[in-house]
Order: sequence, then structure tokens, then C-alpha cells
Amino acid sequence: MRHMLRTVFVTGMALAASAGSAATAWAQDGSQIGLVEITGSPEERPHPLAWLMGQGENPTLRTLVESIGRAGDDATLSGLVIRLKDATLSMTQVEELGAAIRKARAGGKKVHIFTEAAGPGELALGSFADEMMVQAGGGVSFPGLHMEEMFLADTLKWAGLKAELVQVGAYKGANEQFTRSEPSPQWNQNIEQLLDSLYANLRSPILKGRKMSDAALDAAMNDAWMADAGDAVTLGLLDAEVDLAGLTAHLAKAHAGKVIWRKDVIKADGGEFKPDMTNPFAMMAVLSKEPPKKATRPSLAVLHINGAIVDGESQEGGLLGGSSVGSRTIRNAIEDIMGDEQIRGVVVRIDSPGGSAIASEVIWQGLERLKAKKPVWVSVGSMAASGGYYIAVGGDKIYVNPSSIVGSIGVVGGKISMDGLYEKLKVKVVSRDRGPRAGLFRSTGAWSPEEEAMVRGKMTSTYELFTSRVAQGRKGIDLSKTAEGRLFTGDKAITLGMADAVGGLENALGDLAREVGLSSYDVLDYPGPKSIGEMIEDMLGQFVIAPSVDSSTGVTSLSHAARELLGDQAWSQIQRSWSGFLELREQRVILMSPRVLIVK
Repeated sequence: MRHMLRTVFVTGMALAASAGSAATAWAQDGSQIGLVEITGSPEERPHPLAWLMGQGENPTLRTLVESIGRAGDDATLSGLVIRLKDATLSMTQVEELGAAIRKARAGGKKVHIFTEAAGPGELALGSFADEMMVQAGGGVSFPGLHMEEMFLADTLKWAGLKAELVQVGAYKGANEQFTRSEPSPQWNQNIEQLLDSLYANLRSPILKGRKMSDAALDAAMNDAWMADAGDAVTLGLLDAEVDLAGLTAHLAKAHAGKVIWRKDVIKADGGEFKPDMTNPFAMMAVLSKEPPKKATRPSLAVLHINGAIVDGESQEGGLLGGSSVGSRTIRNAIEDIMGDEQIRGVVVRIDSPGGSAIASEVIWQGLERLKAKKPVWVSVGSMAASGGYYIAVGGDKIYVNPSSIVGSIGVVGGKISMDGLYEKLKVKVVSRDRGPRAGLFRSTGAWSPEEEAMVRGKMTSTYELFTSRVAQGRKGIDLSKTAEGRLFTGDKAITLGMADAVGGLENALGDLAREVGLSSYDVLDYPGPKSIGEMIEDMLGQFVIAPSVDSSTGVTSLSHAARELLGDQAWSQIQRSWSGFLELREQRVILMSPRVLIVK
């Protein structure tokens, strides 16, 4: 919901006495230190019930970035401690949080980061701060980046399956893991340059923040693949190893006196409706609550494109959990934004690997309608690839983080032929068709040359529409250097004319506010949250469609186990890519990034 409803979980960590009000603390003799905890992976948008109950223990990335940066303007604060508690941050989240830390430091605040163990992400974030601390005896690892790709053509052949996939775009690579036993030269070139850029962006903040040479960082990385905190201090990757119980005393030295902990750096200003459930009318009060539907003063909107792009309605969850972005849901949200005169501008926040070609075009057309009434800018989170980039070029201006992945301008489509598997299983398939092309996507039999040519023709038409949208939105872009499925990091994309500026969502919102003349404003998130009554209706509808809960419970347990095994960032990418490729069941032409990029 709107800006005033966002909240964050902040705690005093049990290592200091509970801080009182800001006024009381300021009256005492000592340095006030703000404390923020980041647990897990920050969400891109508020929880569906944040408008009612507050955001709880799941702060959004935007809340964290705004509040950390704003701490620089708080004259009562001497410094800020950011504690990473099992945080799983993508590199783009590190970059956005790092920009907020720079802003706080520019306001004269000392920023300290504390974590029990540190990997590449923690070390990169720590390089933006005045001091990076790791628990005494804690582990530190910075081996570099590692990526593994699996090519399944031989496996599919062994199983009796054959991928009949057609792609347009020599560098796209989306079909190769199913149709080849090894990467093509084009895909090798594409992924190698992308990993080079990601690796450089991972090293860059450490080189600058810790004032290290390339040779010194190489030497430190060579010895820091299984180091402890003390070793990492010696290697120059950390500033101090500190026991959690001694953190207050350690900070007292840096701030010349007594430390007074502040828990109100990030305001818990979301909904705080806490019904008395002993009251028989409490549930009626909950059901009667409605989320605010319109802005009450001049505002900006954030339109979220977060997940695989599909036709129809957006879905929370799915076969592997996660969420999808439905074209109908987004078009309805666009109409709501257009109808609210208090909304003066829109930032489309994209974190998507792509999906349905038709849905991407439908959303693009909606943005064209919206641009006729209000300025529409784009902020790319971790990824705006394929269909995600298709939507991005519908904006007037595109912001990217240095490590955002953009591009993959290409098309893939096709089917899986299952003749061999049916034969192994002694399954006899009898097909019956009515219509000249009814059996084109049958599960048996390879395409004839004529059929393959027809499919390729459709792919080519979709590709030509895609590139025309890119050319229309990015005037002067050289498609010979940017299309054909190529992938780029955000900083490279700017030099190629694929994006306009380096910056996170906070930068895009701030610049857009100045562009439309707003000095004070709310920020509303779209698609907006549903009321409790609407949520119950949705749940009842799902029960009617799928009354058995046994299978869904099993899938949920399996998803949870896989998340624990792979980690939040890797699992999130798998969810999105799988959801997108499942579109082949309904849409034979999809715009998807070519791989699940799990970089270790």
C-alpha cells in the first residue's frame, strides 16, 4: 500500500538495554546508535496484509533503503548498525542498500555492519560502510563466482524424449539445454561476457571501499575461501572480529562514550489493527476493513512486475511456489492508476525473466495508454530479461543497477516429443484431429519440414515485433549489437543505449518526483492489496476448484525443502523460470531468459 503503511522489523538484539523514546535517549549522556536487522531476503513489495497489520518481520527493500538513507538527516543519531541475520541478498540488493549507506554516511553518520558469517554479498555490502565486523570465530568466504549449466539432450534421448524447440536469436540459448549436449559458440560468448561483468561488479565495491589493488584482492580471495574472521581481518577483507556480547563496548570506542541504542530508526508505520479476538464482533471488524484504494494527496505509484509473465490473472504461489505476473491483473492495475488523478507519475519495478509473448505485448500496450496521461519510468531490480525487457522499453526512462541483467531479445517455442518414452512404457497413443493444424503440437512425432518452417515463421514474426518495440522505445539503439538474445549487466546496457541511468527504485522515485514537481508525496503499490473478504472469496474459489489439500501440502513441503537446500536467491530464480516455461503448455511462443542463473 502507500508509503505511510510500510514498516520494518527493528530490534535491540538483547545486547543492550531497551532504548526509550528518542527524546529520552537524547537527554542522556552518550551517542545514539540506530539499529536495523535484515533477515532473509527483503521483499520487493509489501505483504498483502501490511495495510492492516503492518509489515512485521518482512521489510521491503524500499523500506530499508529509504530508512537507512534518511538516517543521515537525523541530527540525534551518531551512527547506525546494520545486523545481517542469515540475510540472503542478491547483488542488486547489495547495490541498492549500498547506495543508501553512502547517503547516510554523507549525512555524517558512521555506519557499521555486523554479521555472524560473511560471504561475497556480505563483504560487498560491508565495503560501503565505515566498519565491517564479523562474529569472532565466524566464517568468511570469498572464492569468486561459479556457475554450472546442465545440457539435457542426451538425457532426454535416453528417456525417450526429444525437444522440438525453435528459437530466433543466435545468442538466445534458451533451447540449448534441451537440444544440445554442449553449449554453442554463440551462447559461450554470451554467458562468458555476462559472468565477466558480474564478477567485475562484485569486486568493484570491495576494491573501492577497502582501497585495495586488484593484485591485493586476488591474493586475499586466494586465501579467503575458508577463512575465519581473524584471518579475514589480516587479509584486509574485514575491519574487526567482534563477539556479539561485546558489540556495545566495541562501538563505544568508535563513538567516544556510552552507546544508547535506538530502535525507531525505521518507523513501524504500517497498519497496526490488532483486534481483540475474545470479542465476538472482532472478526466482523476485520472483515469490514478495506485497504485504501486511492491516493489522498499527490502521489507516485509503483507498478510491480515481479515473476514470470503469464496470460490472465497474477498468481501467488504455484507448482513451485513464488508468484507470476498476469497480463489481465496488470492491465486492471494500469486502469486504476489512470483513473486516479492524484497519482502524478509511475515507476514500473521489474524483476522478471520473461514469459508469455502475448502477455508481454498486452502489458506493453497498457503502458502505452498510461504514458499518454502520466510519465512512466522503469526501475529494474535483479532482472528484466526477454519479456521483462519487452515491458521495460515501454517506459520513458529506464534505471538499472550495475548488476541488473537485461536484454535477451529473442524468442523460443516448441514442444517435447514423447514417442520414445511411450514406447518404453508400452503406451499406445492414438491421435484424432479435426482441422488442418490441430495436431501441430501433438506429443508424438517430429515436425515435418513444412510444419517446422511454419513454426519458425511464427517465431520470426514475434521476434520482429519484439525488436520493433525495442527500437520504438530506445531511439537510436543498435540492434545488431544488442538483440539476438544477448544478455548484459546494467552498467553495460547503459553504454549500449538499452537503459538510461544507474540507480535503484529510490533513485527513480526521487528523480520522478522532482520531474513532476512533488516535494512531499505518498507511494502506492500496484496491483493493490485485497480486502480480507476478497481474500476469503479467493480461498473459497480455490477450494471449489481443488478440494484435495493433500497434494498441495506435499508440494509445499517439497518447495520448502528445495528452498532450504538451494537458498532463497537460487530458488526464486528457479520458480520464475519454471513458471515461464510452463507457459509452453498454453502459449507456444514465449519470451524467456535462457537459463536459471545460479551463481555461487
